[in-house]
Amino acid sequence: MLGVPPVSRTYWRSLAELDQDPEARAFLEREFQEGASELPAGISRREMMTLVGASLSLAGLAGCIRRPVEEIVPYVTNPEEAVPGIPRYFATTMPFGRSAYGLVVESHEGRPTKIEGNPSHPASLGASSARIQASVLGLYDPDRSQGVRLKAESKSWNDFVTAWTQLAQVHAADGGAGLAVLSESFASPTLARLAAEFRTRYPKASWATYEAVSDENRLAGLRSATGRDVDLKLRFDRAAVVLALDADPLLTDPEMILHTRGFAAGRRAGASGGAMNRLYAVEGVYSLTGAMADHRLRLESRQIAPLVAALATRLAPSAAGVASAPAVPGVDPRWIDALAKDLLANRGKGLIVVGDRQPAAVHAAVCALNTSLGNTGSTVSYFETRDAALPSASSLASLVSAMNAGTVQTLVILGGNPVFDAPVDLDFAAAMAKVPHSIALGHSVDETSSKAEWHIPHAHYLESWGDARAVGGTLSVVQPLILPLFGGRTTIEVLGLIVGGKDRPGYDIVRETWQTILGPNASQGEFETKWNRVLHDGLLAGSELPEVVPTLTTPAVAELTAPSGSAGELEVVFLPSFSLHDGRFANDGWLQELPDPLTKLTWDNPALVSPKTAETLGLEDEDSIRVDYAGRSLELPVWILPGMADSVVALTLGYGRSHAGRIGSGVGFDVFKLRSSKAPGFDGGAKLTRLARPYSLSATQSHGSMEGRPLIRESTLTELQAKSKASADGHAPDAAPARKTGEGALGVFPQHTPHFSLWNPHTYDRGHQWGMTIDLNACTGCNACITACQSENNIPVVGKAQVKNGREMHWIRVDRYFAGDPSGNPEVVFQPVPCMHCEDAPCEQVCPVAATVHDGEGLNVMVYNRCIGTRYCSNNCPYKVRRFNFFNFTKDTPNILELAMNPDVTVRARGVMEKCTYCTQRINRVKIDARLSGRELRDGDVKTACQQACPASAIEFGDLRDASSRVALAKADARNYALIEELNTKPRTTYLSKVRNPNPELEGTA
Repeated sequence: MLGVPPVSRTYWRSLAELDQDPEARAFLEREFQEGASELPAGISRREMMTLVGASLSLAGLAGCIRRPVEEIVPYVTNPEEAVPGIPRYFATTMPFGRSAYGLVVESHEGRPTKIEGNPSHPASLGASSARIQASVLGLYDPDRSQGVRLKAESKSWNDFVTAWTQLAQVHAADGGAGLAVLSESFASPTLARLAAEFRTRYPKASWATYEAVSDENRLAGLRSATGRDVDLKLRFDRAAVVLALDADPLLTDPEMILHTRGFAAGRRAGASGGAMNRLYAVEGVYSLTGAMADHRLRLESRQIAPLVAALATRLAPSAAGVASAPAVPGVDPRWIDALAKDLLANRGKGLIVVGDRQPAAVHAAVCALNTSLGNTGSTVSYFETRDAALPSASSLASLVSAMNAGTVQTLVILGGNPVFDAPVDLDFAAAMAKVPHSIALGHSVDETSSKAEWHIPHAHYLESWGDARAVGGTLSVVQPLILPLFGGRTTIEVLGLIVGGKDRPGYDIVRETWQTILGPNASQGEFETKWNRVLHDGLLAGSELPEVVPTLTTPAVAELTAPSGSAGELEVVFLPSFSLHDGRFANDGWLQELPDPLTKLTWDNPALVSPKTAETLGLEDEDSIRVDYAGRSLELPVWILPGMADSVVALTLGYGRSHAGRIGSGVGFDVFKLRSSKAPGFDGGAKLTRLARPYSLSATQSHGSMEGRPLIRESTLTELQAKSKASADGHAPDAAPARKTGEGALGVFPQHTPHFSLWNPHTYDRGHQWGMTIDLNACTGCNACITACQSENNIPVVGKAQVKNGREMHWIRVDRYFAGDPSGNPEVVFQPVPCMHCEDAPCEQVCPVAATVHDGEGLNVMVYNRCIGTRYCSNNCPYKVRRFNFFNFTKDTPNILELAMNPDVTVRARGVMEKCTYCTQRINRVKIDARLSGRELRDGDVKTACQQACPASAIEFGDLRDASSRVALAKADARNYALIEELNTKPRTTYLSKVRNPNPELEGTA
């Protein structure tokens, strides 16, 4: 580490490792886990198929479905005839609440197989997230609803149309009295038009909008501060100083791609000699944003309001309305003083972000503070919430009251799962049972649809026509890549039937809206040209909404001096799942098995507490506890997370589903049973009681141990500027010196004296020589790379029990390291670890059948049909990046299910070792395309799956023999280093060390 002696900082991955727990040590030292050579005794075919289902029991019908009838314009130039084996690419949009992500989807013979971000779209910028990558699995979910149902009896769509026609006549006669619609939040011109027509046709009907994970508080706060319905767009790329208050804009925020790209750009600039941004985080639960912070303050959610009041008196005394604010318990005033000084010194370049679970008054105050600091129009901008249905918990409460009173005769639920995720005090299921006629549109027969009179299968967005507005207002079209596999209908089609009384295709309804958007007076030819351009580009250029410059009212900061929520010793915080969100993705095996970035847990949602709280209550990891709160209780396991505020227990939503499907049902614990409408975000008064029984949890952080070697290198910006090559000096006294600019990028440090070798070394002086760098200063640990790799390379899901045994199959892992006092406020560093593709690869030397060999372009490749499963290579790999197939996932699976996979990648069998290949199939595809075009490869032609998905652009890949390539320039950076370079493996994958930018005035504060 830069300028710091090796003994000054210890990195550790878990409390058991830090304490040298004998059981944990035995796990790490065991060459192969117990039972690694055989299947568990008594495993049934049903259990095997359950594990296989998430990855393989997918698209049996996909190959038999015709292509969409409506015209779809490809994103790239369409060949005269589609060539079998050559993928085609289409632009579309994934709606997510009031957000929308522009995508480019790869299609093989009419089957969507891989999703990437649309580089032209402002919300995706060519990148994606784990949820976006995993959404393709939802298309082929075998547990999706496969037809219309009437009280569990199969019916046809025409049957429903007939039934609705009769109901519509009754409701139309009295203006819609007794008719109610419950929808999810959306931002869609077509849905907004249909909603307006609904209110016109049924003036006495009601419309409620509900989201379990909602930004309603933010919208209410902005409305209070501006007098208008506005939302905001955060520009992290313009911010020099960022303050995150109980917020996680880099992970759980719907616009995390945009935020991560901007934030990482500011980190990368500083490490390259420019100005680096600085991030402050104040939070009670360790978040990804807190992990990236230069300064992090542990504080309960209920104390954020008093902190904002104290900050306001320093930043804008006139706007605050009070001369001073009471001291915030547990917060050093010097911390607030230094923060305020930094924000004032960066007027117009600062940014204050507050989490959605904070009350509206806090959001209003932060809006005023951003304006007073000159940040409005620079780092934060406001725009109208046009074409949107805004979430309203009060509208849901009014609907439930009407249902209980018997005034609702027909309830139409357009998506969502309120029986599962509505506030527990409303008892939505009981109220719904009192409604004579209920209609639920859902992707599966979930908790809500199973209780509805009529159930209609909801089409996946890859099967749908629609439209959406993204952040800032950019318009885009949702276009399908395949006809609905199971006869699903879109929200637009169902609402179109309700409004117009006719069964119309979604394509016609959407085009009707866009006739107005693209010009009501345009000729048919002009419209078709514009329409095709929108489909081709994936968005309507120039459709951003104008920024709103509001006249702010003065928020009553004096009201913020009291803590939010109820009093009580222990605060309970309700968190959305970073992968499952509110539970809608619970049946997605990729997301269930994706490790949580901080806890590294899979397949579960334990209660999270700090080490001090655990010590006080006598708790250990995997203990079962009972959480008592507001007269209700829930039993679940506990996990100790360093860095948590000591008086906080965090509960993750989205688990504990009863009707999710074969993957998600019964996984985890239903936290919604504790969540009420009174305090949906956080509250005081919780109590924990230890129960006398353990619960097994599956965490991945202890897997792939590299024996405690110095793996992380970091410095401060001051140290980097003072000694530019110190970041490559390492922790060990004999670590290699920094590389000199201009040296060759092959290997790691070619200036070293060659070691004696028993064989003639490879030469890498011709052809393409591939290599990779990963910038630890940009990586946020979001795990998008893991899911992208899984989707690209047909990586299976193994299940909770096999993860517990260390048998997860992910080709890239993201290690999380703590540094500092575990009972205090330790810092966090993330390190993605794929195969290193060593030039002197230890794995190659021990394979008795040459199943792992080196090719002429520097790739360490696997020859699957040679592998006999000795696993010597895995044992000899110092980086522990190889994965072994302990199961034969394809033995009992029909060949037709291979259609769900990437046809360019081999599906491996039992007994075969596998690992990262640098996406060799992509390399070969691009080389063929370049050869057919009669040109040489250009830098950037080849992008690995992890690189393309990464929202932080932390991964560079390319030809090391091209001195001007981005990867070669990155390897010439003084921060470049190799993992365990003293072994002389000469890895092609290297790292750029992490750089922090602390405020010198905060030395010694806490």
